Amino acid sequence: MEQTGRSPKITQLSWGHVEVEGKEDRYKDAKLFPGGSREWDWRETGTEHVPGIQPADVDELLEHGAKVVVLSKGIYERLQVPPETLQMLKDKGIDTHVLQTEKAVELYNELTEKGPVGGLFHSTC
Repeated sequence: MEQTGRSPKITQLSWGHVEVEGKEDRYKDAKLFPGGSREWDWRETGTEHVPGIQPADVDELLEHGAKVVVLSKGIYERLQVPPETLQMLKDKGIDTHVLQTEKAVELYNELTEKGPVGGLFHSTC
């Protein structure tokens, strides 16, 4: 399912809202990947602040061809990333960055200029 196309940039971030280039609607939490983006619905994978971002949350980014992944921990860094998620990415040779949300957005937008990048962005706590 690998897609071609540049990863879209995040054009605006505020509490509870992520705006992405090419999309009229705002997301609360966003999944971005080469060629597109969509709402990141935690209920799909049972994600909660603890234990955090599940390997299944990241799978879709890789299916779309992301070679680098940026994971945001939230504005107040309450969203965790469990070791098994990081290990899965490491085992697949994916360069991974885990950052506070504003810093994650900044890095992600820079990386969109360099190649296929994916990201998960939590816009609140």
